Amino acid sequence: MAPLGARFTDHPLSSKPLQLILVTQVLLAVGCGQAFSDSGIASVGADVFLSSLGVNIHVDQGVSGGSYVAPLRYLGVRNVRDNGRNSSQFQLIHQRTGVRLDLVGVGDLEETISTSKTLAASGALMAFEGPNEPNNWPITYIGQSGGGMGSWAPVAQFQEALYRAVKSDPNLQQYPVFAVSEAGAEIDNVGLQFLTIPTGAGATFPDGTRYADYANTHNYVTSNRKMYIDNQAWNAADPTLSGPWDGLLGEYGITWRHHYRGYTKEQLLTLPRVTSETGWDSVSDIGGERTQGTILVNTYFAQFKRGWRYTFIYQLRDGEGGNGNQGLFNSNSTPKSAATYIHNLTSILADNIPVASPGFLNYSILDEPATVHDLLIQKSSGTFELVVWDEKVKGTDQVTVNLGRTYSRVNIYDVTIGISPTQTLSNVASVSLNLTDHALIIEILN
Repeated sequence: MAPLGARFTDHPLSSKPLQLILVTQVLLAVGCGQAFSDSGIASVGADVFLSSLGVNIHVDQGVSGGSYVAPLRYLGVRNVRDNGRNSSQFQLIHQRTGVRLDLVGVGDLEETISTSKTLAASGALMAFEGPNEPNNWPITYIGQSGGGMGSWAPVAQFQEALYRAVKSDPNLQQYPVFAVSEAGAEIDNVGLQFLTIPTGAGATFPDGTRYADYANTHNYVTSNRKMYIDNQAWNAADPTLSGPWDGLLGEYGITWRHHYRGYTKEQLLTLPRVTSETGWDSVSDIGGERTQGTILVNTYFAQFKRGWRYTFIYQLRDGEGGNGNQGLFNSNSTPKSAATYIHNLTSILADNIPVASPGFLNYSILDEPATVHDLLIQKSSGTFELVVWDEKVKGTDQVTVNLGRTYSRVNIYDVTIGISPTQTLSNVASVSLNLTDHALIIEILN
């Protein structure tokens, strides 16, 4: 089988999945990731945010599950993505790290469901996903080849059958189903640009056909061009932007290959969605290891803030699934800057207890520059962690964050430096930040 996620193209759950997904969708429904009230801006639980973080691995292709244990423990992400062969290795990973699998189906429905039941019984299953990039890797379902430049009917048949099998099984129906990736490449209009084909869509499959709970894209932050620009991660996560990314619009709005109509831009804003691959090459992309690290941390934040429930970085380690240098770790498992920065992020925000009623903080950033973004997170202890990140390629931005009232102690963290505060302030009502190209975290203690 072809490598999962190898980047060839021919065009320019959390541990409590149901409860946390519902909480998060309420927050994300406002379109910007956080809600507002007279009390200020609503936070999101740290456990919910951390449950959105994932990475691609390659156990399916024979890489030892044990070789991933130490890197995954260090990284601190909750989810991995892979095809399902060697399922005992995924159970080993789960037992030793708590990480769970987004299981990608490749056309053998019976094998996919059988594998998923074993994984679910051991606690190692996180979600189901349809075929990986059928435009690049056609599948065979019930003896018929689908995808590539041929008919996509077998791809749609498999996806519909997968969804039906999962949702009709009492032991599996609580798990989300992610759509086919690269649906915008469909040759014939089988309706894969919809989660459920609506009435009057004009697709060749019947109205009401149900494919998935979440749209699924490979909106690589690196883009379809060699570039590194202001707001690169923010723009890659834009659900309605027509730009140099394989974004939601070209997959589920108007398909990029044959321009079949899907959802309107207004509908795309609230469409449940995941990114099962994004990444940055530390050698061939601009900026080297440091830029790979800063932009991938920015990507995790931008994706979540802009409404993506899960984001998987491609890939954990160099030399797997291709010859590039997209790994967060080197081939010998030593961490690159990207792994270190993500480790710092997940260590600073570490929390595995859901926040039943996330609180509000009456903060503001006056005259917030266009490249500066923020996300308010709350730990189960009640502590607020206000993430402020800049996506400015050159230069700095000086900003003042008004906290709404005086707080007895405020810690400042820099994800590129470490897991200890770089500054501690006492009895302050505002914080001045010097921002460049990465995230700072303001920890607010009463």
